[in-house]
Amino acid sequence: MATPFDATLKDLVEAYPRDWLAQLGLADAGPASLIDADLSTVSAEADKVIRVEDAMPWLLHLELQASRDPTLPRRVLKYNVLLHDRHELPVHSAVVLLRPEADHRELTGLYQYQPPPAHGPTGCCYEVVRLWQRPVEEVLQAGIGTLPLAPLCRVGPEALPAVVRRMEERLSGEAAPADQGKIWTATYILMGLRYPPEMVAPLLRGVRAMKESSTYQAILAEGIERGIEQGIERGVEQGLSRGARNSLLLVGTERFGPAGPAVRATIEATDNLHRLEELTRRVLHVSNWDELLNDV
Repeated sequence: MATPFDATLKDLVEAYPRDWLAQLGLADAGPASLIDADLSTVSAEADKVIRVEDAMPWLLHLELQASRDPTLPRRVLKYNVLLHDRHELPVHSAVVLLRPEADHRELTGLYQYQPPPAHGPTGCCYEVVRLWQRPVEEVLQAGIGTLPLAPLCRVGPEALPAVVRRMEERLSGEAAPADQGKIWTATYILMGLRYPPEMVAPLLRGVRAMKESSTYQAILAEGIERGIEQGIERGVEQGLSRGARNSLLLVGTERFGPAGPAVRATIEATDNLHRLEELTRRVLHVSNWDELLNDV
């Protein structure tokens, strides 16, 4: 299932393909443009594919990964081969890991499998970029299309305010207002992969382009609405649980007599509505409070 960071990163690659080439050390490559990444003949779709118009044209295949996927090396091989077959061009595959949780020992940059004995291995080489190991200065000095990656690089939380200020200086001088809003919104979404919301929001609150971004405002509105809904649901749940506890104490008192402090504490600590209803039904089938609560 697609996640917010999927869409925002793909938008950045589409808008700034050469900046992404430069991040992979390919700044001297020729003119670049996005091509169709759909490989639907085998129900597959690579993240993004850039066609580079060098003397011999070639394709850059990008996989942007935020979570651990043991099948990723095998998928890289599949996409690499299918793209080569469809476009009849050399393909360079690069896996960009957005956070340490996406890493695993199989991501070595080489995927091979061994056919029967006496035959050589089959596979492909690919590049692995672990953002949290990349110096933040490299991204801050690169193209604006990859600036949202800066907070995910090798930088401590205490240095984030300075990173945001550097980003704002770059964007205010180099990007159109509409593009600034898009890049700051991408920054906000990507920072959520590594930092809690209560840290991200204050850092970006003073950025003017963030306030003017309709996409960012829509994200905030959706978050507020979701929070309200969750609060209502939680309030209803708590109210029902409170009523179920009162009913249990009332019915139990009629059958066993008043509940002692330990019994009351146990019941008050039980929040599960289904469990409280089950205990109330059991009152008619046991002889005292201890027997009723012996497996709570």
